[in-house]
Amino acid sequence: MNHSPHLITFPDPRSVSLSIRASAVVFADPKSLQLLSLIDRVAPSNANILIIGETGTGKELVARQVHLSSLRAAQPFLAINCGAFSETLFESELFGFEKGAFTGALNSKAGWFEAANGGTLFLDEIGDLPLPMQVKLLRVLQEGEVVRIGARRPVKVDVRLIAATNVDLEKAVAEGRFREDLYYRLKVVALDLPILRDRPRDILPLARHFINKYAQRLDIIEPSLSTAAERALLDYPWPGNIRELENVLHRALLVYHGRQIEVGDLHLLPTRIHPEAKDDEPAQAELGDCLTRYLKQLFEEGKEGIFDHIVDHTIHTAYQWEHLNQVRTARLLGVSRNVLRTHLKRMQLID
Repeated sequence: MNHSPHLITFPDPRSVSLSIRASAVVFADPKSLQLLSLIDRVAPSNANILIIGETGTGKELVARQVHLSSLRAAQPFLAINCGAFSETLFESELFGFEKGAFTGALNSKAGWFEAANGGTLFLDEIGDLPLPMQVKLLRVLQEGEVVRIGARRPVKVDVRLIAATNVDLEKAVAEGRFREDLYYRLKVVALDLPILRDRPRDILPLARHFINKYAQRLDIIEPSLSTAAERALLDYPWPGNIRELENVLHRALLVYHGRQIEVGDLHLLPTRIHPEAKDDEPAQAELGDCLTRYLKQLFEEGKEGIFDHIVDHTIHTAYQWEHLNQVRTARLLGVSRNVLRTHLKRMQLID
């Protein structure tokens, strides 16, 4: 019997920016189904969980699945990116503050721990948390209480913590950048989220989901994928994971003609390139030959706007390679960030 793959999306998908996170996760591949089974086993407990995975693999969605499968499902789920705040702001947001605690504190405010009381607090990019904040977070986990900035009395909280990281925390511990006691406190249960190319059976169900999603948004008839396009999606290494797949399908729906999405509409490099091979001379020579063949193919097809196509594809690939970091992408391409942003806006990759 065939079963539909288990799909997770955000409650309000339109509010999700592709520059921030993956907007859907599907459990169809055996590795994904194994992960889903583990989630179902650990979710009913109150154990802290550490989700480990690359950028764009859907860590927050997995955290939401844990929450929805737990006994706390009816209570709040709050998601916070630890890398998005300065140390001072993070402390006031995490623990709250009393009126007059600092300049601008015109009223008292509960922090995220209090707001998530009874539910789940998800801290993404936990590896970016400064050491002083790590000490304070450890105390909350040990004592089960928070102290607002400017307050003298602690407030009891009942919060399940799920943290996520795309960096090697064991290495960070060894280098003194992350507290060992906090690491083990967070990693009661570890969920390793495979990269997209290592769970290939998830690719086409995700692709069809994104095609349906953007066809509805664009108010067009939902196209199918040609057999060659499906094969291209399966063969591509997806360095940007699910987030890159969504970007690719969104763009394809904007440029395709006819009833099907063809390989050319996907704007994928016609070879499998892995980061570990980037300094290998034979691999570089093979890449050069491949690019030459690709260009000749474009010339033979008489494709319009070849230069713009190459520029767009180069920028798109570099942007994914640098995990959607504009500063690093601009440096990689040797252009200013303003020039890069102009192209990214034109390509609808940023607002």
